Amino acid sequence: MADVPQLDAYHFYEQDWDSYDQLQADFEWEIPEQFNMADYVCDRWADDDSRVAMYAEDTGGNERTYTYQRMRNITNQLANYFAEQGIKPGDRVGVNVPQKAEAALAHIAIWKLGAVSIPLSVLFGPDGLRFRLDSSSAKACVVDEDNIDTFREVKGDLENIDTSLTVGDIEPVGDEKDFWNVIEDQPQKFDTHPTKPDDNAIIIYTSGTTGDPKGVLHGHRFLLGQLPCFLTTFSAMDVKDDDVYWMPMEWAWVGIFNMVFCPFYYGRPVVAYERREFVPEKAFEIIEKYGVTSFLSVPTALRMMQKKDHVAEKYDVSSVRVVPSGGEEVGQSIVDWAAETFDGATIQKAYGQTEANIIIGDCTELMEYREGKMGRAAPGHEVEIVDPETAEVVEEPGEPGEIAVRYENDPVCFKEYWNEPEKTDRKRKNGWHLMEDLGTKDEDGYFGFVSRKDDVILCSGYRVGPEEVEESVVNHDAVADCGVIGIPHDTRGQVPKAFVVLNEGYEHTDELKTGLQEYVKQNLAKYEYPREIEFMDDLPKNPVGKLRRTDLRDREGVTQVF
Repeated sequence: MADVPQLDAYHFYEQDWDSYDQLQADFEWEIPEQFNMADYVCDRWADDDSRVAMYAEDTGGNERTYTYQRMRNITNQLANYFAEQGIKPGDRVGVNVPQKAEAALAHIAIWKLGAVSIPLSVLFGPDGLRFRLDSSSAKACVVDEDNIDTFREVKGDLENIDTSLTVGDIEPVGDEKDFWNVIEDQPQKFDTHPTKPDDNAIIIYTSGTTGDPKGVLHGHRFLLGQLPCFLTTFSAMDVKDDDVYWMPMEWAWVGIFNMVFCPFYYGRPVVAYERREFVPEKAFEIIEKYGVTSFLSVPTALRMMQKKDHVAEKYDVSSVRVVPSGGEEVGQSIVDWAAETFDGATIQKAYGQTEANIIIGDCTELMEYREGKMGRAAPGHEVEIVDPETAEVVEEPGEPGEIAVRYENDPVCFKEYWNEPEKTDRKRKNGWHLMEDLGTKDEDGYFGFVSRKDDVILCSGYRVGPEEVEESVVNHDAVADCGVIGIPHDTRGQVPKAFVVLNEGYEHTDELKTGLQEYVKQNLAKYEYPREIEFMDDLPKNPVGKLRRTDLRDREGVTQVF
């Protein structure tokens, strides 16, 4: 192991705890004066030449295994190449690569330089890719074959980029160079730039419902801020020798920390499986093949897998011991299915955002699972419900308000929006980082999610959270998926409209619409049922499978009034 000190605060899973309350009370952040993520997620494990970091497999079935030692050598070579090209500490470098080993390798190499990485989805079109690379003034970009045509289309507009590395089956053109070719002759030794925890490390662009994407800037400390919830929720209070982590989503969002860099911090392997779309059958196969123990999946993907029970029986997926999930409500039927399918595995919900990731979650080892709740504040994070206008703490248990986390001395909170100080200021008030989500907190400290502030439906003076309506509709046997927005109404202001995807064997009929409305009426308040229902073949989702209500509102020509 490289000479990097162990930070004992993040090994609390090795102790016995009487209660979650005790863990919360005893936990204290440990943040060293010098901290570079690359040291902790890669080099400190590299002296062991047998310790596996990644199992990589592409859609053609080609497989590669990367040890931490090999990962250290490659990232050192890549860092040396970038340095030759003039990349300096603080410079920004785009990583436009899907779930491939090269994505993780690029981020680590960039951090070794003291530079700043920018994860970018291969699903971006020209406008999306151009904006992010231009906004960040990126000096280099690593781009995959999946998006090389788009990159080439916009590169001429990006005056700062003078280094382009290609990944995959691409014939480089112009000044492009192949990722693997350029590092062949580079030295395998590199002295990682000494960084402080606050030094810039990564910019993750996130889109709101309006306006341009915002660049969320984090320092190296960001990794440490996520470790408590990673342990309680994503690892079920234990990091075992045989643990393997996998999420079947692209690595261009903040989840790359949850299921790649957090496992790397503990020297555990992850699966990198390149995919074009989520295929339930393939998910079962990957889990069995690599012995996946922690399987992060959004509820939509779990529901798709649930419908393939006959497929699940063909595979041994008993290795899975925990299924972290989030992004939308997880129904009890999914919880029961996961426990049965994965031989007792627990679904554990987590909550956070790019600006402050995984600050709330379940910990079924130390507290009970409660349906409809997101769990409790993770150790180290002070989370409360505050008044959306004043940011004063809401004292009444169960009273809705805005979810907020105390940002001072919390390493998980973002530094700023890149070059947007006014938007940064709006995220902070009265000492709180405002999550822009409405929620509740009960007398036992469990948080419930109501809605995004900009998704709330104002119906006859009532505030209706679309997630609750969606969950009710999805529980109907006929429904595979559902999205709900508010649409204008002459007398009620707004009313809920549901966009519904049906399961196989059900037809789009007026009788079924009426039946769905009556079903929701029986389970929710009368004002919450969808006054309109439209059947669709599929719903608009972002690259990680979360519903894009803004696209549904655009389809309806609806402007939010919150």
